[in-house]
Amino acid sequence: MQGNENSLKVESVSKYYGYGLLGLKKFKVLDKISLGIPLKPPTIFAIVGETGSGKTTLLRIILRMIKPDEGVVKYKGLDVFKLPRNAVSWYRREVQPIFQDPYESFNPLRRVDSYIFDAAKRMAKVDKGSIEEYVDGILRYVGLSLDRVHGKYPHEFSGGELQRIAIARAIAARPTLILADEPVSMLDASLRVNVLNLFKKIRDDLGTSIIYVTHDLATAYYIADQIAVLYRGSLVELGPIDKVYENPRHPYTQLLLTSILEPDPKISEKIKPLKLSTIELKEFLAQGCKFAYRCPYASKKCFEKEPPNVTINGVIVKCHLYEKS
Repeated sequence: MQGNENSLKVESVSKYYGYGLLGLKKFKVLDKISLGIPLKPPTIFAIVGETGSGKTTLLRIILRMIKPDEGVVKYKGLDVFKLPRNAVSWYRREVQPIFQDPYESFNPLRRVDSYIFDAAKRMAKVDKGSIEEYVDGILRYVGLSLDRVHGKYPHEFSGGELQRIAIARAIAARPTLILADEPVSMLDASLRVNVLNLFKKIRDDLGTSIIYVTHDLATAYYIADQIAVLYRGSLVELGPIDKVYENPRHPYTQLLLTSILEPDPKISEKIKPLKLSTIELKEFLAQGCKFAYRCPYASKKCFEKEPPNVTINGVIVKCHLYEKS
């Protein structure tokens, strides 16, 4: 199976969740999300936002775990929810997930090397005579070896080692795209850079694109080529990571940057300190800008009218501050 494009496209995707008595009332956990991730040349695309922004829901939709209520997801030009039955296994090989908690990614009663052997055999179609060499090569690529891993169970590894094994399982399938959901958030700070460097190596050596989901703008800046910032289900800023990081335009992106120790005073001076808060349903239900309730620049229009998408120097910003009068 092969589409005629080299990208993943999310087109006007919305997802509703229920609330209230019996969940009969609905709000949009994702609100008309549109973005494109190139597969060739390979890229690392960061999706950033605090808890409740819709990041994981978007990833679950791309993985075909849940269906969107509106919109389309296209992979290589093909609608992923309208794939013929014989193409579903192709898509699952092409698009591989890596989850936040490595201990929840593996059955505690199953030896971890069996996962990599299965991926090599069923997805990469490695022949029986060379499969051990292939698996050992994959494990060495992530800093381990088959001798180190063989016959062992998840509890016999540290969190960092187990996350490397999860990465090995993903790349053993020879995917074109990896979806990594907060893959370093549960690791010690000393291990995070090593895993992030491994993702960059996978992009450069294997030609694999990566969607990197995180709440941490600092790691996104370190690893990513492009960034999408989500807030309460809305895409508020989208563009090249350097442009967004060095000149954040949306007030929420500025908020995320205040949580980073920023050594560059030229950037710090542009950022007006804001305060993070818990999820508020009224923000999801807002008719206008979902960030208006805590934005220091909000006007009456921000509460009443949805902001436009404005393109500034190659960056898309969803904010009334930048619309032409």
